[in-house]
Amino acid sequence: MNVTALSLPIVLPEAIVAAGVLALLLLGALRGERSVWLVTEIAAAVLAAALVAVIADRHAPGATFFGAFVDDAFARFMKALALIGSLATLLLSVEFMRREKVGGFEFPILILFATLGMMMLISAGDLIALYLGLELMSLALYVVAAYRRDSLRASEAGLKYFVLGALSSGMLLYGASLIYGYAGTVSFGGIAAALSGQASLGVIFGLVFLLAGLAFKISVAPFHMWTPDVYEGAPTPVTTFFASAPKMAAMAILVRVAMTAFPGVAADWRQIVTFVSIASMALGSFAAIGQTNFKRLMAYSAIGHMGFALVGLAAGTVEGAHGVVVYMAIYLAMTLGTFAGILSMRRDGAYVEDIADLAGLARTNAPMAFFLAAMMFSLAGVPPLAGFFAKFYVFAAAVKADLYGLAVIGVLLSAVSAYYYLRIVKIMYFDEPAKAFDRPGAAARIVLALSTAVVIFYAVAPAPLTNAAMAAAKSLF
Repeated sequence: MNVTALSLPIVLPEAIVAAGVLALLLLGALRGERSVWLVTEIAAAVLAAALVAVIADRHAPGATFFGAFVDDAFARFMKALALIGSLATLLLSVEFMRREKVGGFEFPILILFATLGMMMLISAGDLIALYLGLELMSLALYVVAAYRRDSLRASEAGLKYFVLGALSSGMLLYGASLIYGYAGTVSFGGIAAALSGQASLGVIFGLVFLLAGLAFKISVAPFHMWTPDVYEGAPTPVTTFFASAPKMAAMAILVRVAMTAFPGVAADWRQIVTFVSIASMALGSFAAIGQTNFKRLMAYSAIGHMGFALVGLAAGTVEGAHGVVVYMAIYLAMTLGTFAGILSMRRDGAYVEDIADLAGLARTNAPMAFFLAAMMFSLAGVPPLAGFFAKFYVFAAAVKADLYGLAVIGVLLSAVSAYYYLRIVKIMYFDEPAKAFDRPGAAARIVLALSTAVVIFYAVAPAPLTNAAMAAAKSLF
């Protein structure tokens, strides 16, 4: 891999987003509230341009800033997912913000700031770059969570996320300092060379704290406590953002750190990942059963799905990394589709969130019921939808790595989680119809339809995604 002091082609997508953020911040400051929709449109164009730059990047893998910033197939794939999540969130937020009068030019700028942090985080090549990217992403997310200042629930959500996020950042920093003390370097490659063989107790402590800080960002048990309250309390477009793009970045850096910085102590971190995976799958499967709020249910669903994705990481192999990458891509499509459906739940001009409000949807809005049912079946892992193949890849990797117990537990808990997904389908198709929803916005209809197409037709043509995911996974080894 070519390592340089500074290479513009390597950082071009980040440069596009950074320049866009600065320009929009100046535009918003000069024009004030008159610039709200113009800033939103330009922000969407900036994200689209960065996505094109990532997809069109044909340069050989390399690193810049003396190895602190890595550009490889894995980084490009995960950046594309994060940018898609951010762009979809921004498009879905337009109608909601206009109707709820939560506007302000700051919202799209905060989305761009968080996205820039995610892209830096995904490409981090050492512990310092990891922390800088993580904090740039998190600081914007703290503000976005409490963006609706006149809402007590949103303010509570933002405060909870900030307090627990600060705690997790402290844990991560403490773990990073321990690892630096024992390895003598902050670069992932240097750490891997220094920590081959039997790890000391101090390294194990550092690794535990580092993984705990990253686990908070993907909201896996037992670091999930903020997730249900923030998902329910934050405005729905903000919840959509939390459930999609930041999870791509956090999972990407967790995989990169485990695979590239600690391959010599894989037996140690595999135990931690296995425990967290089982705890998350169990919590997500059982805690969601009694939920009546759709957004809160999706919070527990997200915890469970991150647990399933970690099954692939626990394998510690190329096949496992491939399974994680495919899982995150399919999870992104399912999540964006589901939240587009939630944003379509508007009755008499007011947004509703209770699952009971979906009663009889098949008789009042058959296309929306079909699309949401496809999302629910896919989240449950019912073949031949994409969600089934996502779980198949990670479980197959676990079996190949002789983690039979983990795979069996995952399959059983997947069957348990199917209950609350299928209950939503039952409510939509068999309950007495409630009053019809208002006509959804164009962005919600488009995102819901595209997500459904990905979920349904993945089985017909899986090669483009799986081949790109395999190339991304191999670039880590």
